[in-house]
Amino acid sequence: MSNFQLTTPVALIIFNRPETTMRVFEEVRAAQPPKLLVVADGARPHREGEAERVEQARAVIKQVDWDCEVLTNYSEVNLGCRGRVSSGLDWVFETVEEAIVLEDDCLPHPTFFRFCQEMLDRYRHDERVGVIAGTNFGQNLQQPYSYYFSRYLPITGWASWRRVWKYYDVTMKMFPEVRDNGVLQALLGEPFLVKYWMKVFESAYQGHETTWDYQFIFAVWMQNMVNVISNVNLITNIGFGTDATHVADPNFPTANVPYEPMEFPLKHPPYINKETHFSEYIRKVLLTWSISHRVKRKVKSLVAGNGH
Repeated sequence: MSNFQLTTPVALIIFNRPETTMRVFEEVRAAQPPKLLVVADGARPHREGEAERVEQARAVIKQVDWDCEVLTNYSEVNLGCRGRVSSGLDWVFETVEEAIVLEDDCLPHPTFFRFCQEMLDRYRHDERVGVIAGTNFGQNLQQPYSYYFSRYLPITGWASWRRVWKYYDVTMKMFPEVRDNGVLQALLGEPFLVKYWMKVFESAYQGHETTWDYQFIFAVWMQNMVNVISNVNLITNIGFGTDATHVADPNFPTANVPYEPMEFPLKHPPYINKETHFSEYIRKVLLTWSISHRVKRKVKSLVAGNGH
């Protein structure tokens, strides 16, 4: 690592968690990117104390003390996760051709930056490859290579190019055609997965989802791209808890998975194919999560006196 110099821009997405923002920022500071693009949402007016925490998180960025061009895209009104992250990443990829992207709860191992930079360079012009993921949820394969490929794209610490982001559409206007012509059936095959993702994408299309990433999965899948998954977990998600936007359970399977160092030089697989073990793990997580939520909704319904 001593001879490595980071030349790739880093995008950091922050909001109202100065503590986790500081921990992630310290790793960015150690990597010393030449360009740092910061996206921040505005405070919700009726959340007591949130405006102060938003300002505290933004104050962390003022601690840049290395030779770095800092660009900020701060909203003074609250756009929500869906609107703020999607519009912020639009700005990032309008500004730079490629970037390493971290959110304020994605704590990277120092080797994450070099891994992303080398992968961005290797697959820059390969239209088959969509996203470089530093997260594998602890699914290290018994294989001789430094990474593998998957249909799935974990977005807790990732990198990509403008050539991929251009397909992103937060409104998913293509979805009705995809829904009605059997594309997902051909892509996924398994009835459970087709049913699960059809419901997820329908909900995102209808605007019921508060997140931005289902639309990214949809965009990448519609281009039939594969994604690079590091064979060691390079990101630990420190954001699960009571102040999390989406998942509050710190025991959720993808929470706080330990990170490990990547060894260099990288060992590249001589082929591009979709690895099934990681996909099966994602399927099990989805199944467990889906069943858990259905049970919780049923219990709430019964408690409310609406059960039959």
